[in-house]
Formats: sequence, structure tokens, C-alpha cells
Amino acid sequence: MSRFGMATDQRLSVPVPEMRKIAKRVGKDHALAVALWKTGVQEARIVAALIDVPEEVTEYQMETWVVDLNSWDICDQVCLNLFGKTPYAQQKISEWSRREGEFVKRAAYAIIAGLAWHDKKAADDQFIGYFPVIKSGATDERNFVKKAVSWALRTIGKRNLELNKAAIQVAREIQEFDSRAARWIASDTLRELEGEKVQARLAG
Repeated sequence: MSRFGMATDQRLSVPVPEMRKIAKRVGKDHALAVALWKTGVQEARIVAALIDVPEEVTEYQMETWVVDLNSWDICDQVCLNLFGKTPYAQQKISEWSRREGEFVKRAAYAIIAGLAWHDKKAADDQFIGYFPVIKSGATDERNFVKKAVSWALRTIGKRNLELNKAAIQVAREIQEFDSRAARWIASDTLRELEGEKVQARLAG
């Protein structure tokens, strides 16, 4: 799994659906989440993100956990299930998108993608406000950053027709950047957002 960017050290190979069942049985428990994270076991860390209480998470905890991320799947699970639900989500998008670490930077865009997918009540302006952050990350050639930038932009563009048009415009602007990563992100985004499946769903 390491060749797919999934860290194999201290991994038990427990499927995510099973971890969700475990988390549901355990219930929300901040102290247990912190203890599970400290084990270093990848599955335990996913369960930690699932059972932690977003309102009890501190900025220090987020900064401590984010530097421990060494795998795209753990990064995404933690961001979607926990970081994006904390009071510090917006702040960390801004800060982490400017950091050098590959998975720290990916975390910023994973949070955006998570918010675009889960926060159905958020105004369009919130997501339009992420476009400068997306543009700034579009020239990062690292695989797990560029894929997360594309993921964030594509997910925003699937919320509604107006954001679809706006995200397509951003992708076209990114396409003009002198960067292979930017051209890949633009192509990946336009292929999905202009595709019949997305357009039909948004029009319906």
C-alpha cells in the first residue's frame, strides 16, 4: 500500500466501514480520542477522529496531529471527520495551505473539500472565498497536494450551478499557469465539472 501513498507502518488493515461501526459503539469521547491517537496505529487514529468532540479540540491538538499525518487516507479521514468541524477550520485552511509539509498542505484542501461536501447550509460566498487558496496551491507539483487541490475545486463546483460556473472559470484560469501541476488540476476539474453527469444533476 505504500506505493499508493498509504503508510504501512503500524497498520492493522481494518476496513473503514468497520472502524465506523467501532466508533459508533464507543460514542463521542475526547479523552479516549487523544489516547488512541498517541498509539500511532493508523486505524486507531481514524477511530480517534471519528469519536473526538470537535468543540473540545484545541488549536494545539490540531497542530500536533497534523504533523503526525503521513498518509493521504489518514489525512482525509481526520480532516473530513474532525478538523473541518472544529472552530479552527477556517483558520487552518489559511495557515496550512501555506505550509511546506505535503500532508499538512493537503489537509488544508481536504478540509475545503469536506466543507463543500458536508456543509449544505454554507453560503456560496464562503466557497468563492477559497478560490485564492486553491489558485495558490495549484502549482505544487507534489502528487498528494495537487490531487487535493483538484478535489477541493471539483467538490465546490458540484454544489450548485452558480458554483459550478465559478469553479470552471477558476479551472480555466489555472490552466494558463506555467505549471504541469496546474494544467493537470485544470484538466481533471474541467473533465468532471463540464461532464454530462454533473451538469445533468445540477440542472435537475
